[in-house]
Amino acid sequence: MKKKDLEYFKKLLTQRVQTLLAEASDTVSGMTDGKASFPDPTDRAAMEADRNFMLRIRDRERKLIAKISEALDRMDDGTYGICDTCGEDISIKRLKARPVTTQCIQCKTKEEAKEDALGI
Repeated sequence: MKKKDLEYFKKLLTQRVQTLLAEASDTVSGMTDGKASFPDPTDRAAMEADRNFMLRIRDRERKLIAKISEALDRMDDGTYGICDTCGEDISIKRLKARPVTTQCIQCKTKEEAKEDALGI
């Protein structure tokens, strides 16, 4: 991979982590700021549903942060952009679509086809 491309992806992933961490911080502070009292149980239930939804989103983002961290580690050890399965280069187009990927499109397609066949 060209140095220019590597720098692009490093900047992209670093900015994404910073954004995710800022959003997580906002969520935590929003949940700890003042305890609202709801005289209507329906309002309370709606607030709890919204909170649970937000926590599920943040959990997914936590997993994404871990994947970004792994991608940044691969950049440092020189394996970023190389397919874990076949060892070929992952296309820039694929990396732009999914910068944390560890497989080229051909290997990922084969993996998904196997999962579909097994009903996973």
